[in-house]
Amino acid sequence: MLSYRHAFHAGNHADILKHHVLFEVLRYFNRKNKPYWYIDTHAGAGLYDLSGEQAQKVGEYRHGIARLQAATELPEALLAFRQHLAQLVPDAQQHYAGSPWLAQSLLRDSDRLRLYELHPADSALLQQNMQQARQPRHSQIFRDDGFKGLLAMLPPPTRRAVVLTDPAYEQKQDYRQVADTLKAALNKFAQGCYLVWYPCLSRPESQMLPESLRRLAPDNHLQAELHVHRPRSDGFGMHGSGMFVINPPYTLADTLAQTLPALTACLQQDDGAHFVLQHHSA
Repeated sequence: MLSYRHAFHAGNHADILKHHVLFEVLRYFNRKNKPYWYIDTHAGAGLYDLSGEQAQKVGEYRHGIARLQAATELPEALLAFRQHLAQLVPDAQQHYAGSPWLAQSLLRDSDRLRLYELHPADSALLQQNMQQARQPRHSQIFRDDGFKGLLAMLPPPTRRAVVLTDPAYEQKQDYRQVADTLKAALNKFAQGCYLVWYPCLSRPESQMLPESLRRLAPDNHLQAELHVHRPRSDGFGMHGSGMFVINPPYTLADTLAQTLPALTACLQQDDGAHFVLQHHSA
């Protein structure tokens, strides 16, 4: 199925968590003067117009990036993240940068950008939008299956890579495909840093995914979840989201311990809001 369009949800609470974690991971990778690859398996359109019809239809950004922009007394790491987002786009009140746009702003000339998007409309928008961005040399954008593309790319010649996987989870089998793809990726390139975004739903496959990922890397992983409201009584809808990181930077857990309480307070929609932070390193 290719019905999902992220433009309806751009800048929501899930994007804030996902992009905050990605921001911290890429900043950490930039500490070393060694090139790396950034691979995005479900890149979307790259840049989103918050004043457009799709974003305005549901207005999820009002409970996400708009709240972050208005927040006061944020931890230093969140202030740095917010400032970086504001500098990425011509009008931060009107546009929101997706993961490809955020990543290209942090990558250096020696790094490599590999973006996959299968949806025909979003793939065309991605090509168009990324032409406006300052991309590292040797960037490539593919209209293709990102799961297959990822495995074809591994291992990268640099032996350093950050991989983001955030499919739409439109079908139950998407959860299994995420776990199966990560297992195959780790067999090909065990030292990669893999970031998996997932929705927090009242569906068993959503609740079971973190445990499936934990079994892939029991000795080196991090799980962060941001729940913005309690689950609906009818079980419908996403009440939060999570990021599971395999081979995370050693600094990430301490940073999130400072920022997740502030993000929860900023983005909460009822008194059921809370966060989860678990990590294990050998």
